[in-house]
Amino acid sequence: MGELTLLLPERERLLANAGSGILGFWLARGDRLVDAAPGRAVMLRECFEFTGTEIPVAALTRSLDAADTGSALWLRADPAWVVADAVTLRLLACGDMQLSTDDCMALARPLKPLFGDAGFLLEPVTPARWYLRCPPGAKLPAFSSPQAALGDDIARHLPEGDAGRRWRHLLNEAQVMLHNHPLNAERVRRGLAPVNSLWIWGAGMLPDWVRTTYGFVVSSDEIVHALARLAKIPIEASLADALPTSAAGARILIDVDEAAPEGEWQEPIQRALNDRVITEVHLRFASGERYRYRRGHRWRFWRKVPAAPKA
Repeated sequence: MGELTLLLPERERLLANAGSGILGFWLARGDRLVDAAPGRAVMLRECFEFTGTEIPVAALTRSLDAADTGSALWLRADPAWVVADAVTLRLLACGDMQLSTDDCMALARPLKPLFGDAGFLLEPVTPARWYLRCPPGAKLPAFSSPQAALGDDIARHLPEGDAGRRWRHLLNEAQVMLHNHPLNAERVRRGLAPVNSLWIWGAGMLPDWVRTTYGFVVSSDEIVHALARLAKIPIEASLADALPTSAAGARILIDVDEAAPEGEWQEPIQRALNDRVITEVHLRFASGERYRYRRGHRWRFWRKVPAAPKA
Protein backbone atom coordinates (compact mmCIF):
# COMPACT_ATOMS: atom_id res chain seq x y z
CA MET A 1 0.00 0.00 0.00
CA GLY A 2 1.22 3.50 -0.80
CA GLU A 3 1.01 7.01 0.48
CA LEU A 4 0.02 10.37 -0.93
CA THR A 5 1.49 13.82 -0.43
CA LEU A 6 -0.84 16.74 -1.11
CA LEU A 7 0.48 20.16 -2.08
CA LEU A 8 -2.25 22.53 -0.94
CA PRO A 9 -3.00 26.27 -1.06
CA GLU A 10 -2.94 28.31 2.14
CA ARG A 11 -4.86 26.45 4.83
CA GLU A 12 -7.33 29.10 5.93
CA ARG A 13 -8.16 30.15 2.39
CA LEU A 14 -8.69 26.55 1.31
CA LEU A 15 -10.94 25.81 4.27
CA ALA A 16 -12.92 28.99 3.59
CA ASN A 17 -13.37 28.15 -0.08
CA ALA A 18 -13.88 24.38 0.11
CA GLY A 19 -15.43 24.08 3.57
CA SER A 20 -14.14 21.75 6.28
CA GLY A 21 -15.69 18.41 5.25
CA ILE A 22 -13.22 15.58 4.74
CA LEU A 23 -10.24 17.92 4.91
CA GLY A 24 -11.35 19.18 8.32
CA PHE A 25 -11.69 15.58 9.50
CA TRP A 26 -8.13 14.77 8.42
CA LEU A 27 -6.77 17.86 10.17
CA ALA A 28 -8.67 17.16 13.40
CA ARG A 29 -7.83 13.46 13.62
CA GLY A 30 -4.35 13.53 12.08
CA ASP A 31 -1.00 14.56 13.52
CA ARG A 32 0.15 18.18 13.35
CA LEU A 33 3.80 18.15 12.30
CA VAL A 34 6.41 20.89 12.57
CA ASP A 35 5.51 23.86 10.38
CA ALA A 36 7.71 24.82 7.45
CA ALA A 37 8.40 28.29 6.12
CA PRO A 38 5.46 29.54 4.04
CA GLY A 39 5.52 29.65 0.26
CA ARG A 40 4.99 27.36 -2.68
CA ALA A 41 8.68 27.33 -3.47
CA VAL A 42 9.34 25.78 -0.06
CA MET A 43 6.88 22.97 -0.79
CA LEU A 44 8.48 22.24 -4.15
CA ARG A 45 11.96 22.15 -2.63
CA GLU A 46 10.68 19.62 -0.08
CA CYS A 47 9.56 17.36 -2.93
CA PHE A 48 12.33 17.85 -5.48
CA GLU A 49 16.06 18.02 -4.85
CA PHE A 50 18.23 19.99 -7.26
CA THR A 51 21.20 22.34 -7.22
CA GLY A 52 20.80 26.03 -6.49
CA THR A 53 18.86 27.97 -3.90
CA GLU A 54 16.12 29.38 -6.15
CA ILE A 55 13.65 27.66 -8.45
CA PRO A 56 14.79 28.57 -12.01
CA VAL A 57 11.28 29.11 -13.35
CA ALA A 58 12.29 30.51 -16.74
CA ALA A 59 14.70 27.68 -17.55
CA LEU A 60 12.23 25.05 -16.37
CA THR A 61 9.33 26.31 -18.47
CA ARG A 62 11.68 26.90 -21.40
CA SER A 63 12.55 23.19 -21.25
CA LEU A 64 8.86 22.47 -21.86
CA ASP A 65 8.36 25.11 -24.55
CA ALA A 66 11.52 24.58 -26.61
CA ALA A 67 14.39 22.15 -27.03
CA ASP A 68 17.21 24.68 -26.72
CA THR A 69 17.34 25.39 -22.98
CA GLY A 70 20.86 23.99 -22.64
CA SER A 71 23.13 25.67 -20.11
CA ALA A 72 21.98 29.22 -20.88
CA LEU A 73 20.74 31.69 -18.29
CA TRP A 74 17.05 32.55 -18.80
CA LEU A 75 14.51 35.09 -17.66
CA ARG A 76 10.77 35.22 -18.23
CA ALA A 77 9.49 38.49 -19.71
CA ASP A 78 5.76 37.83 -19.75
CA PRO A 79 3.18 40.14 -21.33
CA ALA A 80 1.40 42.16 -18.65
CA TRP A 81 -1.23 44.80 -18.00
CA VAL A 82 -0.59 47.63 -15.55
CA VAL A 83 -3.00 50.39 -14.57
CA ALA A 84 -2.11 53.78 -13.11
CA ASP A 85 -4.11 55.28 -10.27
CA ALA A 86 -3.48 58.51 -8.39
CA VAL A 87 -0.04 57.59 -7.07
CA THR A 88 0.78 54.02 -8.13
CA LEU A 89 1.11 51.71 -11.09
CA ARG A 90 -0.55 48.38 -10.35
CA LEU A 91 -0.06 44.99 -11.98
CA LEU A 92 -3.50 43.63 -12.86
CA ALA A 93 -2.70 40.76 -15.23
CA CYS A 94 0.32 38.79 -16.39
CA GLY A 95 0.84 35.89 -18.76
CA ASP A 96 -2.42 34.81 -20.35
CA MET A 97 -3.56 37.97 -22.13
CA GLN A 98 -5.53 36.32 -24.97
CA LEU A 99 -2.81 36.93 -27.53
CA SER A 100 -2.45 35.19 -30.88
CA THR A 101 0.94 34.22 -32.28
CA ASP A 102 0.73 37.17 -34.69
CA ASP A 103 -0.11 39.50 -31.78
CA CYS A 104 2.98 38.32 -29.91
CA MET A 105 5.22 38.89 -32.91
CA ALA A 106 3.78 42.37 -33.48
CA LEU A 107 4.18 43.45 -29.85
CA ALA A 108 7.66 41.99 -29.52
CA ARG A 109 9.00 43.51 -32.75
CA PRO A 110 9.85 46.99 -31.35
CA LEU A 111 11.00 45.49 -28.05
CA LYS A 112 13.63 43.18 -29.52
CA PRO A 113 16.11 45.95 -30.39
CA LEU A 114 15.62 47.52 -26.95
CA PHE A 115 16.61 44.33 -25.13
CA GLY A 116 19.03 43.25 -27.84
CA ASP A 117 21.11 46.40 -27.42
CA ALA A 118 21.34 45.53 -23.72
CA GLY A 119 22.57 42.03 -24.59
CA PHE A 120 19.33 40.09 -24.07
CA LEU A 121 17.50 38.17 -26.80
CA LEU A 122 13.71 38.52 -26.46
CA GLU A 123 11.71 35.49 -27.65
CA PRO A 124 7.89 35.33 -27.35
CA VAL A 125 7.77 31.53 -27.46
CA THR A 126 4.13 31.12 -26.37
CA PRO A 127 1.34 33.69 -26.01
CA ALA A 128 1.68 33.56 -22.21
CA ARG A 129 5.39 32.91 -21.78
CA TRP A 130 8.04 35.18 -23.27
CA TYR A 131 11.75 34.71 -22.59
CA LEU A 132 14.99 36.64 -22.39
CA ARG A 133 18.13 34.66 -23.19
CA CYS A 134 20.87 36.23 -21.09
CA PRO A 135 24.52 36.57 -22.14
CA PRO A 136 27.00 34.25 -20.39
CA GLY A 137 28.02 35.53 -16.99
CA ALA A 138 25.22 38.11 -16.76
CA LYS A 139 24.79 39.47 -13.23
CA LEU A 140 21.10 39.71 -12.44
CA PRO A 141 19.29 41.36 -9.52
CA ALA A 142 16.50 39.70 -7.58
CA PHE A 143 13.14 39.70 -9.37
CA SER A 144 9.66 39.25 -7.88
CA SER A 145 7.19 36.71 -9.20
CA PRO A 146 3.98 38.03 -10.77
CA GLN A 147 2.00 36.19 -8.07
CA ALA A 148 3.69 38.34 -5.43
CA ALA A 149 2.99 41.57 -7.31
CA LEU A 150 -0.53 41.09 -8.68
CA GLY A 151 -2.81 43.89 -7.51
CA ASP A 152 0.02 45.74 -5.84
CA ASP A 153 2.07 48.82 -6.66
CA ILE A 154 4.76 47.49 -8.99
CA ALA A 155 7.33 49.89 -7.53
CA ARG A 156 7.42 47.65 -4.44
CA HIS A 157 8.41 44.65 -6.58
CA LEU A 158 10.90 46.03 -9.08
CA PRO A 159 14.59 45.06 -8.81
CA GLU A 160 16.41 47.33 -6.39
CA GLY A 161 19.75 49.08 -6.11
CA ASP A 162 22.41 49.67 -8.72
CA ALA A 163 21.93 46.19 -10.18
CA GLY A 164 18.22 46.87 -10.66
CA ARG A 165 18.56 50.34 -12.17
CA ARG A 166 19.26 48.98 -15.63
CA TRP A 167 16.18 46.78 -15.49
CA ARG A 168 13.94 49.55 -14.22
CA HIS A 169 15.08 51.64 -17.18
CA LEU A 170 14.44 48.79 -19.66
CA LEU A 171 10.99 48.23 -18.20
CA ASN A 172 10.13 51.95 -18.46
CA GLU A 173 11.25 52.02 -22.10
CA ALA A 174 9.26 48.87 -22.85
CA GLN A 175 6.14 50.35 -21.25
CA VAL A 176 6.40 53.48 -23.43
CA MET A 177 6.76 51.37 -26.60
CA LEU A 178 3.85 49.12 -25.69
CA HIS A 179 1.63 52.02 -24.64
CA ASN A 180 2.08 53.54 -28.10
CA HIS A 181 1.67 50.26 -30.00
CA PRO A 182 -1.34 50.34 -32.39
CA LEU A 183 -2.29 46.78 -31.47
CA ASN A 184 -3.14 47.94 -27.95
CA ALA A 185 -5.50 50.61 -29.23
CA GLU A 186 -7.23 47.89 -31.24
CA ARG A 187 -7.40 45.61 -28.19
CA VAL A 188 -9.03 48.34 -26.13
CA ARG A 189 -11.63 48.88 -28.86
CA ARG A 190 -12.38 45.13 -28.71
CA GLY A 191 -12.83 45.28 -24.95
CA LEU A 192 -9.53 43.54 -24.17
CA ALA A 193 -6.89 44.67 -21.72
CA PRO A 194 -3.86 46.29 -23.37
CA VAL A 195 -0.49 44.58 -23.12
CA ASN A 196 1.29 47.68 -21.84
CA SER A 197 4.12 46.15 -19.83
CA LEU A 198 6.28 43.08 -19.32
CA TRP A 199 6.93 41.25 -16.10
CA ILE A 200 10.52 40.06 -15.81
CA TRP A 201 11.16 37.21 -13.36
CA GLY A 202 12.18 33.59 -12.84
CA ALA A 203 15.92 33.89 -13.49
CA GLY A 204 18.04 30.78 -13.58
CA MET A 205 19.69 27.93 -15.45
CA LEU A 206 18.33 24.45 -15.94
CA PRO A 207 19.52 22.16 -13.11
CA ASP A 208 22.04 19.48 -14.07
CA TRP A 209 19.89 16.96 -12.21
CA VAL A 210 16.63 16.67 -10.27
CA ARG A 211 15.85 13.93 -7.75
CA THR A 212 12.67 12.95 -5.94
CA THR A 213 11.40 10.06 -3.85
CA TYR A 214 8.00 10.16 -5.56
CA GLY A 215 7.06 7.70 -8.25
CA PHE A 216 4.25 9.68 -9.89
CA VAL A 217 2.97 13.25 -9.97
CA VAL A 218 -0.48 14.72 -10.59
CA SER A 219 -0.33 18.46 -11.32
CA SER A 220 -1.42 21.14 -13.76
CA ASP A 221 1.56 23.37 -12.88
CA GLU A 222 4.16 23.63 -15.64
CA ILE A 223 6.93 24.06 -13.04
CA VAL A 224 6.02 20.72 -11.46
CA HIS A 225 5.80 19.15 -14.92
CA ALA A 226 9.31 20.31 -15.78
CA LEU A 227 10.77 19.11 -12.47
CA ALA A 228 9.06 15.74 -12.82
CA ARG A 229 10.34 15.32 -16.36
CA LEU A 230 13.91 16.12 -15.28
CA ALA A 231 13.51 13.64 -12.41
CA LYS A 232 12.30 11.07 -14.99
CA ILE A 233 9.02 10.29 -13.27
CA PRO A 234 5.64 10.16 -15.04
CA ILE A 235 2.97 12.82 -14.73
CA GLU A 236 -0.55 11.42 -14.42
CA ALA A 237 -3.52 13.24 -15.89
CA SER A 238 -5.76 12.78 -12.86
CA LEU A 239 -5.95 11.46 -9.33
CA ALA A 240 -8.00 8.49 -10.57
CA ASP A 241 -5.05 7.46 -12.76
CA ALA A 242 -2.58 7.76 -9.89
CA LEU A 243 -4.42 5.88 -7.13
CA PRO A 244 -3.93 2.39 -8.64
CA THR A 245 -0.21 3.10 -8.72
CA SER A 246 -0.37 3.96 -5.04
CA ALA A 247 -1.85 0.53 -4.40
CA ALA A 248 1.37 -0.92 -5.78
CA GLY A 249 3.37 0.92 -3.12
CA ALA A 250 4.46 3.98 -5.08
CA ARG A 251 4.62 7.37 -3.39
CA ILE A 252 2.34 9.82 -5.20
CA LEU A 253 2.56 13.62 -5.24
CA ILE A 254 -0.78 15.39 -5.78
CA ASP A 255 -0.71 19.12 -6.54
CA VAL A 256 -4.19 20.38 -5.63
CA ASP A 257 -5.60 23.36 -7.48
CA GLU A 258 -7.32 25.84 -5.16
CA ALA A 259 -10.43 25.81 -7.33
CA ALA A 260 -10.73 22.00 -7.46
CA PRO A 261 -14.06 20.81 -5.99
CA GLU A 262 -13.93 18.56 -2.94
CA GLY A 263 -15.32 15.68 -4.98
CA GLU A 264 -12.32 15.74 -7.31
CA TRP A 265 -9.72 15.01 -4.65
CA GLN A 266 -10.94 14.71 -1.05
CA GLU A 267 -13.63 12.10 -1.71
CA PRO A 268 -11.48 9.79 -3.91
CA ILE A 269 -8.64 9.92 -1.39
CA GLN A 270 -11.00 9.10 1.49
CA ARG A 271 -12.39 6.14 -0.48
CA ALA A 272 -8.83 4.97 -1.16
CA LEU A 273 -8.09 5.14 2.58
CA ASN A 274 -11.26 3.23 3.40
CA ASP A 275 -10.40 0.57 0.82
CA ARG A 276 -6.79 0.27 2.05
CA VAL A 277 -5.44 1.43 -1.30
CA ILE A 278 -3.33 3.97 0.61
CA THR A 279 -2.33 4.03 4.25
CA GLU A 280 -1.54 7.67 4.89
CA VAL A 281 -1.82 11.19 3.50
CA HIS A 282 0.70 13.96 4.03
CA LEU A 283 -0.76 17.46 3.80
CA ARG A 284 1.51 20.39 3.02
CA PHE A 285 -0.04 23.85 2.95
CA ALA A 286 1.47 26.84 1.19
CA SER A 287 1.01 28.76 4.45
CA GLY A 288 3.51 26.39 6.10
CA GLU A 289 1.32 23.99 8.12
CA ARG A 290 2.17 20.29 7.87
CA TYR A 291 -0.09 17.34 8.82
CA ARG A 292 -0.07 13.57 8.52
CA TYR A 293 -3.28 11.55 8.45
CA ARG A 294 -3.14 7.76 8.72
CA ARG A 295 -5.99 5.36 8.15
CA GLY A 296 -6.00 4.36 11.83
CA HIS A 297 -6.41 7.97 12.93
CA ARG A 298 -10.11 7.76 12.14
CA TRP A 299 -10.60 6.06 15.51
CA ARG A 300 -9.43 9.09 17.46
CA PHE A 301 -13.04 9.72 18.43
CA TRP A 302 -12.08 11.99 21.34
CA ARG A 303 -10.94 14.63 18.86
CA LYS A 304 -13.89 16.76 17.81
CA VAL A 305 -14.26 17.16 14.05
CA PRO A 306 -16.40 19.49 11.97
CA ALA A 307 -17.99 16.65 10.02
CA ALA A 308 -17.58 12.93 9.46
CA PRO A 309 -15.80 11.95 6.24
CA LYS A 310 -17.81 10.56 3.37
CA ALA A 311 -17.35 6.90 2.61
